[in-house]
Amino acid sequence: MLGGAQSCIAAFQLLTRLPFRVSVPYTEAVLSRSVAFYPLVGAVIGGILAVAGWLLERGLPPLPGGMILLAVWVYLTGALHLDGLMDMADGLLSHRSRERMLEIMKDSRVGAMGVIVGALVLLLKGSMAASLLGEGDWGRIAPYLIGIPLWSRWWMAMAVGCWPYARQEPGMGASLRGVRAAHLLVATMIAGLLSWTVLLGFGHAPLAAVCEACAMATVAGFAGWAMARQMAGKLGGLTGDTYGALCELTETALLLALLLASYQGWLVA
Repeated sequence: MLGGAQSCIAAFQLLTRLPFRVSVPYTEAVLSRSVAFYPLVGAVIGGILAVAGWLLERGLPPLPGGMILLAVWVYLTGALHLDGLMDMADGLLSHRSRERMLEIMKDSRVGAMGVIVGALVLLLKGSMAASLLGEGDWGRIAPYLIGIPLWSRWWMAMAVGCWPYARQEPGMGASLRGVRAAHLLVATMIAGLLSWTVLLGFGHAPLAAVCEACAMATVAGFAGWAMARQMAGKLGGLTGDTYGALCELTETALLLALLLASYQGWLVA
C-alpha cells in the first residue's frame, strides 16, 4: 500500500470510529504524514452530520434533534477529543506547576474541573445544534456544518506542527514530532479545496465560496491560536490531550460563529 494511502487510513483510524479495518504500520513517518489528511477526516464527519441533521429536522422537534445530532457527533470520534478536553481542564485549571499539570493530565481519572468543562461544552454545542435545526432551513446550514469539523481538524494539524511537544516520554503525541511544513501545507490545501467544493456543491457562487471558506479558516485560526498559545504558555508546549481540547473548542467557536451569522442573516441564502 502506498504511503499516502496508509497515512490517510491512519488518520481515519485515529480520529474516528468509522470502520477502516485495514492494518497500517503506526510508524512516526506514517503518523506524521497522516496529519495532512485531518481536514479530509473532518469533511467526512461533517458530511455524516449534515445528512443526520437533514433527517432529524424532518422527524423530530429541534431540542431532541439537536441532542441526537450531538450524540452522533460524539460517537463518530469515540469521544476522543472530549476526553482530551476534560484531561486538559483538570490539568490547566489546577493552577499547579508545569510538571504537576502534565502529571494530572496523564491520569486516566477525571476530576471536577474536567467534568464541569466537558458538560458545559456539550451543553453549549447541543443547544446551538438545536437552534440551527429549529431554523427549518437545513440546506442553508449544511455546507457550513460540514466545514466546522473540517476546519477544526485543520487547526489541530496546525497546532501539531507549530508548537513543540510538551512531554519528554514517548506516546502517541510524541509520534507526531516528525510533522513538517510540507504536511501543514498539504493539510491547508486539502482543507481549502474541500471547503470550497462543498460550498459550490450547495449552489454558492465561486467567489462567495472562497470568501466563506476563508472566513471559516479565519475563525478557526484566530480562536485556535489564542487557545493554543495559552495552553503552550503554561505547559511549555502541547500534548495529545491539548490537541483534542483544541479540536473541541475550535468546533465550539465555529459553531457559535455559524449561529451568530445565521441569527444576523449573514449567511448566503
